Amino acid sequence: MNSAAAYTPLMPTSANTFSNAPFYEGNVSAGAMYPPVMAPQPNMFGNVPGYEGTVPGGGGFLPPPMPMQPVAPPQPAPENPEWSIPSLSENAAREALKEFVSSHCCYGDAPVTQGVITSMEPFNTFRYRLETFTESRSTDWAHKPHEGEPADFYAQPAPRPWEVQATPPKLFSDHTEKIRVPYTSSVKQCHTCNAAGTEQCKECSGSGKKTCPMCNGAAKSDPACTHCNGTGKDRCTKCNGSGKKQCETCKGKRQLLTYIELKVEWKNHVEDHLVEQSCGLKSDNLRSVKGKELFKSSQNLVYPLLGFPNPAVSQASERLIKEHQTNYGKTSRILQQRQTVELIPITQVNYKWKDKSYVYYVYGNGRKVSADDY
Repeated sequence: MNSAAAYTPLMPTSANTFSNAPFYEGNVSAGAMYPPVMAPQPNMFGNVPGYEGTVPGGGGFLPPPMPMQPVAPPQPAPENPEWSIPSLSENAAREALKEFVSSHCCYGDAPVTQGVITSMEPFNTFRYRLETFTESRSTDWAHKPHEGEPADFYAQPAPRPWEVQATPPKLFSDHTEKIRVPYTSSVKQCHTCNAAGTEQCKECSGSGKKTCPMCNGAAKSDPACTHCNGTGKDRCTKCNGSGKKQCETCKGKRQLLTYIELKVEWKNHVEDHLVEQSCGLKSDNLRSVKGKELFKSSQNLVYPLLGFPNPAVSQASERLIKEHQTNYGKTSRILQQRQTVELIPITQVNYKWKDKSYVYYVYGNGRKVSADDY
């Protein structure tokens, strides 16, 4: 992959260098190394190969040069996995309920101390998770205060969007980086202040004065306001009474460097599939808990699991992998995928208190509790 570092800028040495160059004609002064030029308009950047769609407001996501294809064979289910999770003891179930009750300020502990556990049933379930780590690129027309940077527009061919070098973050973590594309920069006068470096103070509308805060502009003379001497006006503190402030766009530099800005976004797309369990515990309860990891695989592109003991896991694997490659492979570059299978422990605890039957669930490695009818 070509990087931006592979390009060496051409240093113009004389007025003749620019006389025949597009967008530079008539802008050369004696001895000027980088003469001021007009700002590239959207159609000008449209002539840069690879950036034809770049317009103010963003040119949209740019598809990668070539989508990746899986190179590994289909992945079999793990061999001889430990499918079982040790059953929950009554003491552990009661302790989990006790901790749950103590976390709610208005819950009494009588059902915990006086209730009798009548039965406990395991409803362990599987969770399949697919993570797809992608890199996407988009372009926009940007500017910044000119601080002496060279105007290198068309000095050399600009690297195409996917040729610009960008260092990805740690795998499966989100990050965004903005990069100025080499050989797309040009200098123009600031459009906000017309190259004055200052603009009208918005606080006082350019008058340099504001309503006196002590008399609220009453301008009384008898007795006169000691703060404004009866004028009803006070000096504007935002512009120090000048009526003008430093231009926010060019920061007083009077000129702007305009260029194509490349936005590189790394994103981890995560999707889970919970195998349906019949105990009645809401699936939302299981989204944030951890289970016993049975299988994990990470590759550039993963293949669906085959022959998993629970067919629903194999079906979820095949469906989600296909969806992720369809949804993200066209507009992004898939850098890595990771799939995992967890066995989540769920125990339904039935108990009696004051001759009435109740139920609660203990689930996840952290033994969380769901007790809707407590």
